[in-house]
Amino acid sequence: MTALCLLRSDLRLHDNEVLHWAQGNADHVVPLYCFDPRHRLGTHCYGFPKTGPQRLRFLLQSVRDLRDTLRARGSTLVVRKGKPEDVVNDLITQLGSVSVVVFHEEATKEELDVEKGLLQVCGQHGVKIQTFWGSTLYHRDDLPFKPITRLPDVYTQFRKVVETEAKVRPTLHMATQLKPLPPGVEEGCIPTMEDLGQKDFVTDPRTAFPCSGGETQALMRLQYYFWDTNLVASYKETRNGLIGTDYSTKFAPWLALGCISPRYIYEQIRKYEKDRTANQSTYWILFELLWRDYFRFVALKYGRRIFSPRGLQGKEVPWKKDLQLFDCWKEGKTGVPFVDANMRELRATGFMSNRGRQNVASFLTKDLRLDWRLGAEWFEYLLVDYDVCSNYGNWLYSAGVGNDPRDSRRFNIIKQGLDYDGSGDYVRLWVPELQELKGGEIHAPWALSSASLSRAGITLGETYPQPVVTAPEWSRHISHRPHGRDAHPKGKKGPAHPPMQHKDRGLDFYFSHKKHP
Repeated sequence: MTALCLLRSDLRLHDNEVLHWAQGNADHVVPLYCFDPRHRLGTHCYGFPKTGPQRLRFLLQSVRDLRDTLRARGSTLVVRKGKPEDVVNDLITQLGSVSVVVFHEEATKEELDVEKGLLQVCGQHGVKIQTFWGSTLYHRDDLPFKPITRLPDVYTQFRKVVETEAKVRPTLHMATQLKPLPPGVEEGCIPTMEDLGQKDFVTDPRTAFPCSGGETQALMRLQYYFWDTNLVASYKETRNGLIGTDYSTKFAPWLALGCISPRYIYEQIRKYEKDRTANQSTYWILFELLWRDYFRFVALKYGRRIFSPRGLQGKEVPWKKDLQLFDCWKEGKTGVPFVDANMRELRATGFMSNRGRQNVASFLTKDLRLDWRLGAEWFEYLLVDYDVCSNYGNWLYSAGVGNDPRDSRRFNIIKQGLDYDGSGDYVRLWVPELQELKGGEIHAPWALSSASLSRAGITLGETYPQPVVTAPEWSRHISHRPHGRDAHPKGKKGPAHPPMQHKDRGLDFYFSHKKHP
């Protein structure tokens, strides 16, 4: 018996139910990854490339790493270019011994269309299908909401019930020696970026995510963040950072491709809490893994409505589609430095902090009033940690047309910049034309005197743009703020102006939000 295991967003060996089941039920196992040409087409509404260079390189690294891991245990990863349903059809025909095709189920339309194609192919050949659910911390079948249409539309209600009534299943342990491929299967070459229509690039030294793809690197990151440095124990206090690799877990890109299991992260947190310390920070990582679950279950509940401009509530909003204004946003040329710094970081590195994502999303949808799908599809193109459910769920949320929508959810960009980049170091890192401005004054250059701008070598409208929009509430935070060496009171550390305290609705692993900005 030969089992054909189609891997998609589950590029790992540990806690992989597809491979685990196949190892226990087949004589030969074919782990398969397909580079689907549809992933290189344009996005649905605005035609941006679906997969940008940073994410493609991370994917190629992850595929190579999984092949190396499987080879070390007596197997390998078979790689093909083509639609999965076509590749599976060809392999079934070629081998003649495939009895079952195994894969993890997904939640959104394009992935579900692949599954429908596989069902059709297997039906034509008389081959069985075996599927599993393996992308979330809590298993879909263990949710206390049945059917899925009973899923609450507010995260807090969902969280409280799940934490009380559901349990996380234990991770699965893989055999040391894996079943071999059947005779006659060529493993295939892993394509290069050029083969897939992208140019390779040099990693920007300013990036907060200089990491490589793959299960090996994911597990190393967890070891470093938990056990080597104890950074996990202060995570809740540092997670709103903007510069460097250590302010947050950075698990999101590996989670998006399934290089690390959320259940494994859960087990390691519980072990850390038992062996070292349990506090708000260790809990907060689980809180955010549950946010990731929630958006996947929302996608199951609402289907294609997560892509609708009217959102989950069918809400009519007069979104603008001003592409010139959108170009200013996506290129980091809005004239609002905190927005521009974040958008330039995204374009240069494929990564952006959670704090940045909240602000640029609010700016696009609430200040510019542009169609939120422009932002969602731009993120889809560029983010190394793109995950369809989290991406669209969070953009719906930001736009006020998703879960728990409120028109008043709007970030004050100037206050946010001063609260989280009071010294201006982050803006100076990504907007070097403003680097001569001192401290917090960098966040509103249009409010400075001509003399101040001249001393800094800045001519608004020439060396740096005039703001494309300003909001009345910004003015409350522009004047009378200390800056430069006086930004932090003597002997104090942290933000010069601590953000007001309010309950977080965070999702560090993709795109966090707060109830009140």
